[in-house]
Amino acid sequence: MNSLNLPPIPDTRSARVLVVGDVMLDRYWFGDVSRISPEAPVPVVNVQRTEERPGGAANVARNAAALAAQASLLSVVGKDEAAEALNRLLEADGVRTSLHGDAALSTTIKLRVLGRQQQLLRIDFENTPTREVLGNKLEEFRKLVNEHDVVVLSDYGKGGLFHIQEMIRLARDAGKTVLVDPKGDDYDRYRGASLLTPNRSELQQVVGKWRDEADLAARAQALRSRLALDALLVTRSEEGMTLFRADGAVHEGTRAREVFDVSGAGDTVIATFAVMLAAGADLVSAMRLSNHAAGIVVGKLGTATVTLDELQRSATEN
Repeated sequence: MNSLNLPPIPDTRSARVLVVGDVMLDRYWFGDVSRISPEAPVPVVNVQRTEERPGGAANVARNAAALAAQASLLSVVGKDEAAEALNRLLEADGVRTSLHGDAALSTTIKLRVLGRQQQLLRIDFENTPTREVLGNKLEEFRKLVNEHDVVVLSDYGKGGLFHIQEMIRLARDAGKTVLVDPKGDDYDRYRGASLLTPNRSELQQVVGKWRDEADLAARAQALRSRLALDALLVTRSEEGMTLFRADGAVHEGTRAREVFDVSGAGDTVIATFAVMLAAGADLVSAMRLSNHAAGIVVGKLGTATVTLDELQRSATEN
């Protein structure tokens, strides 16, 4: 056992994870701020460098690949420069991609402008894919699901998971574990999944605010039971995360570390959870390793990943 008393990290090389959902391209413009614009009371950013990273479901897939798993990504993109950039970046990250092009769709882009490592502005470019392209994606999903151990449905509310109920049914009928990162307040569409991973604020949208831990447990278990889930994993920021199952709850606290950026931490959690389950870990071990991975990734800027080497090294730190 390591010094953090974490469970052993299983051999992830044979773990096969299929990620389906809304993808986006995260663009970062970094610059210096030395004056205020004479045109409006806003800072002037002199851009020095730019970066591009896969975001949304694409970030989930690259997190799985960073943990040495066999990661596949199925999604819908536009027929544009941003889609080409995503394909290029994901290929470099070792992700097997199937990105269906929709000429009527603009690939979602989130442009962040940063000065002195502080985000000053975010600009989003997005619209919704057509039903025809989504139907084609569903047909490919039927074929891919049998080639994988665990399916992750990453919902960012951009329309790419219009057929999510059918996807859950198909995957479960094939005997696959289905993890869902939910969005919005209509959780009935996720009925029958193996596990949902809402964060604290997302869960409150659905079950309301809880008074204490006992009230949280009652609300979470009622939701889990109503949706016929095997488990519900609630990520709770500085409070760690709690796994609710039929036989009770297991809580894992955070490990104190400097938090630089929480964006994308949920992607790391569900990707790590999926990889560990696909590699043979049980639910509690997968949760504990996911919690530790999240603690590492929040120390990085933007949509980042945790590599298998980083996870192994960090698990042995004092």
